[in-house]
Amino acid sequence: MTQVFDKNGLALPVTVVRVGPCFITQLKTEKINGYNAVQIGYSKGRALKFKKAELGHLTKNGLPPLYHLCEYRVIDLENYSLGQILSVNHFKIGQFVNVSGKSIGKGFSGNQKRHKFKRGPMTHGSKNHRAPGSIGPGTTPGRVFPGKLMAGQLGAKRITISKLEILGIDAKQNLLILKGSVPGKPGNLLNIIPST
Repeated sequence: MTQVFDKNGLALPVTVVRVGPCFITQLKTEKINGYNAVQIGYSKGRALKFKKAELGHLTKNGLPPLYHLCEYRVIDLENYSLGQILSVNHFKIGQFVNVSGKSIGKGFSGNQKRHKFKRGPMTHGSKNHRAPGSIGPGTTPGRVFPGKLMAGQLGAKRITISKLEILGIDAKQNLLILKGSVPGKPGNLLNIIPST
């Protein structure tokens, strides 16, 4: 993340994201697969790291070994062809996009951190500072209801941030400048799709 200044001199928080180049590895049609979709591959790898089936899927279309394959549904396939390279040129400045990725994992966390619970009183002999307190009714029903907010794994989930505006594009280095923050750590793999 960094900041840029707009025409009025306001500092805007932005995230610089490297996009692609991505290769179209498969076209799925309604006739054969029941729906229209485009499969995209990203990040070239060494052939030794792939299984024969994965390599076969890519080499039959004359493509290099690609680590990350992802599928996106489309209305029609007229503008797409097998082996086509997708880059930042498919985006426009001022366009809004949805960005999905895995959020930062924060390990096993308590109720205060995970669910914003209040703490107990700190004085007058209280021994209930960060304890969860009662977790359910008594003898009836004699169990804890599913979905009870308790301590546990925080983060490391797939989340989507909607409607991030594209403030800049660098076609030479394949960079997108998005207003705001995106999920995960630096180097995280993201899915960027146009917002509807």
